[in-house]
Amino acid sequence: MPSFKADLGINMGFAVNRYIEPEVWAKVVAEDLGLFKVQFVADLLNPSLPDEIIDSQIKRIKNACANYGIEVESMFTCGYTRINHFLHPDAEARAYWLEWFKKFLEMGARLGAKNSGSHFGIMTFDVFNNRYDELLEAGVTGWQKLSRRAKELGYECLIFEPMSVPREMGNTVAEAKKLMDMVNADAGVPLRCCLDVGHAPDPSERDPYPWIEALGAVSPVVHLQQTVLHKSHHWPFTDEYNKQGIITPEKVVAALKKSGAEKTFFAFEISHREHHDTDFRIIADLKQSADYWKEGLAKCL
Repeated sequence: MPSFKADLGINMGFAVNRYIEPEVWAKVVAEDLGLFKVQFVADLLNPSLPDEIIDSQIKRIKNACANYGIEVESMFTCGYTRINHFLHPDAEARAYWLEWFKKFLEMGARLGAKNSGSHFGIMTFDVFNNRYDELLEAGVTGWQKLSRRAKELGYECLIFEPMSVPREMGNTVAEAKKLMDMVNADAGVPLRCCLDVGHAPDPSERDPYPWIEALGAVSPVVHLQQTVLHKSHHWPFTDEYNKQGIITPEKVVAALKKSGAEKTFFAFEISHREHHDTDFRIIADLKQSADYWKEGLAKCL
């Protein structure tokens, strides 16, 4: 069995509207959490903003990351950008989102990202019921066009996140593989997975560990959250939730090794609702999560 290596970092969704200043989030990630790799998200710097704002922010991000020794490992969409994009029912909207993603890739290349992605796309109910094949073909074409721009920019691959319901795409292992096969039949750089250990997909496939075994080798990024079976809670890895949850470093790494994966970037994707009981414990919860996984990885790598 080949050796397995892993890096631990964080998806920056936790910082949206809370720690948006590059100098602030970089300090939080490095000094409070002891992490040095991030998956940057579009909700912190949307490609639709004016170029002068993007240029100013990228300069600040690069300086802050350099000051704290942080690497932008990858790029991803986030909560506010969880929309239809490549599967939008209107062709002009799909064309807009292709250019939006190209600009997102260009931003990522400036930040040094190795891969970038999103969910595959989301169908409306009308599209899912009446235009499925047509829009699937359009989505595949969109990803293929984006993959060619990714190759020009020096990316290693693109990534998509299998989601939890059929119209959000990839809710079974077979469908996730099919989507990759369709795009990769004519791609610039390959389309790979960004697995989430907590997604609760098709009712027949809700145990996350067979997903990891089946797709871990083609998943350069794995999102981490604590959860229970049949749910996607995005809990932190604190003592309270670890007593209830089914996700452990030992089991995740064992499944990845079984998949044939050689290297994985683990990115925490932990959500705190905007509530007085949780808003003031975000950093403490994330720190406990990071410590828990550092200890767990040390035992099984």
